Amino acid sequence: MTASITPEGGPATIRRAVARDAKRLTRLVRGSRAYHGQYAAMVADYRVGPDYIEAHQVFVAVATDAHGSHVLGFYSLVLDPPELDLLFVADGAQGRGLGRLLVAHMKTEARAAGLDHVRVVSHPPAEGFYRSVGAVRTGTAAANPPAVVWDRPELEFRLPPDVTGTDGKVRRGLATRSPVHVGPGGTA
Repeated sequence: MTASITPEGGPATIRRAVARDAKRLTRLVRGSRAYHGQYAAMVADYRVGPDYIEAHQVFVAVATDAHGSHVLGFYSLVLDPPELDLLFVADGAQGRGLGRLLVAHMKTEARAAGLDHVRVVSHPPAEGFYRSVGAVRTGTAAANPPAVVWDRPELEFRLPPDVTGTDGKVRRGLATRSPVHVGPGGTA
């Protein structure tokens, strides 16, 4: 699936990450304003390596202009056990719907892989975002020192299967069990 959005500066597309993206993804993680201050230790030595990209479902949102290709964000979906391991949007690209687009893309990929749920252990300040795009709180993940010295919200995306209506059209995630809540202004 290729998805697109038009943030300021031009259109962006989501594609499967490749090994040569590793350094850019690592810079995005380490440079995120969300992980400054008390959260800095968690990402100080974090590395998204080519081996990680190959082992998991990693997708990157990129925009291309006259100066080349720019990484705007990415996510990593671990299939077994199902977990959204990473989701980052570049500081300058936040607030334009890119995070929602990445989550919608992740849900589509998860359904295609046969998953009915995806776990998220959230960075504490990101819990509101995840809830706004349909995740439900399921508990708390305990601190894991030395890098993670705070408890984190644990959430889950519940992914009902696609259903074909009587008109032959596919309805995304519209099973009669566990409906997905979509936040204001968003689409799943």
